[in-house]
Amino acid sequence: MTSALNPAPAASPSVLGHSTRSGYDEYTNDPRFVASQRELRNLLFTSAHSLAPTRTGSPVDTSIGYPSAHSHADPHDSALRDVISTRERVAWLRNYLDEVAPWLDMFDAAQHFGLTLPVLAQSSVPLVFAMLAISARQIERKKKLRGHHDSLQLYQESIRSLTPQLLAGDPNVLATCVILCVLEMMSASPWNWQKHLDGCAALFSSHLVNGLSGGLPQAVFWCYARMDVCAAIISGGNSTLVLPLENWLPLGVPPEHASRYFHTPKIPDMWANYAVYLAARACHLMWQHTNETPDAPYSVYEDHFMTSWHDLWTELQSWRQNRPFELRELEFGGDSRILQGSPFPFILYAASCAISSNQLYHAACLLLLEMKPPSIQRHQLGHGATKLWHARRICGISTTNEHHGCLNNAIQPLWLAGKLLSHPTEHKVVVDLIRTIEMKTGWSVQWRIGDLKEVWGYEGNSTI
Repeated sequence: MTSALNPAPAASPSVLGHSTRSGYDEYTNDPRFVASQRELRNLLFTSAHSLAPTRTGSPVDTSIGYPSAHSHADPHDSALRDVISTRERVAWLRNYLDEVAPWLDMFDAAQHFGLTLPVLAQSSVPLVFAMLAISARQIERKKKLRGHHDSLQLYQESIRSLTPQLLAGDPNVLATCVILCVLEMMSASPWNWQKHLDGCAALFSSHLVNGLSGGLPQAVFWCYARMDVCAAIISGGNSTLVLPLENWLPLGVPPEHASRYFHTPKIPDMWANYAVYLAARACHLMWQHTNETPDAPYSVYEDHFMTSWHDLWTELQSWRQNRPFELRELEFGGDSRILQGSPFPFILYAASCAISSNQLYHAACLLLLEMKPPSIQRHQLGHGATKLWHARRICGISTTNEHHGCLNNAIQPLWLAGKLLSHPTEHKVVVDLIRTIEMKTGWSVQWRIGDLKEVWGYEGNSTI
């Protein structure tokens, strides 16, 4: 397996059957962006290799090296004041706080991206530029602006000012790097997503930051992790996670013991992160099943796969059955479809982390059902063994809940679900939903419409 500290080549578009160009958006084909992204990626790997531990480390102590916003900020620091010097930049900062930060914080009750980072930005020039860059890019995408891109200049300024901090090993640069990574993903060809993730993965490995590190590092980790899972789903089993699964937990914690770490606090955002981790394991198992050639005799390999599959399925059902109340849908009487005039069920959640975590649960179940061992009978798995049940609930969650961050996160689950739908009415609802997601959020997602039309058997230029 490729180490997180060593870059892996991006999945070949010839293998995946798709172009590396980003279609509508010329942004990531701009030579200035390409050069800057390459510069950032090389910087991340250089920094990661210089910081890589020479011996087995200990789990991260969040009280060391990761100061709180209040201890880190100095009222006399002037980074925020110096950079936010025009009305336009004030508008970008406000858009970051109002629109972008809630995306990044959707699994984080402490809202580190919206509350902590703006305070830390008072003493961090690269962080200020990263926040402005992603905000400007979101506005450009949403308004479909072409030509000159303010976000590109801000992106370049962030990288330029980030270099000394990266080389000095400042752990707080992780947040800046992940924000820049999200900016890249907003317009990048989906088949190149993993190339945009591997530098951050190397940095997480070198800093020994994982999903249970606590505080800001933990919040930044799970923001990255959700993108890693989406990239793995996009690959369709051709690639596994960029950050190896063993780096998602503290050193020495095996996957079969992970549940106790997520169970202990039993707070909504950690339970939601647990769903991300289970979806990651499903993606990795899909990759193993698709690509690995067993060294052991085939029967032994099949027994091992069946055990891994069954253990993960059982853990997923336990996740759903034991969810805290905040992650459960609100109850309504009557036929839920009547409430929204949709062919899909009405499934409303009060918490943003509930929306995406439940979708990821259903997505992970679909991935497992696609590779269910023949020896395991569906009747042994309960009502959750029906692919269409999971697919319809994925669609229902997105048609009912409009949190923008959750809409962004829904595209890959909607792809898995949409492939299973057969009625033209359902097709139209899903296509309209994907178009609405791009219109509302600015994320480049309409490429999935073409993929679904191909699966459904529509002609390339036909209207749905």
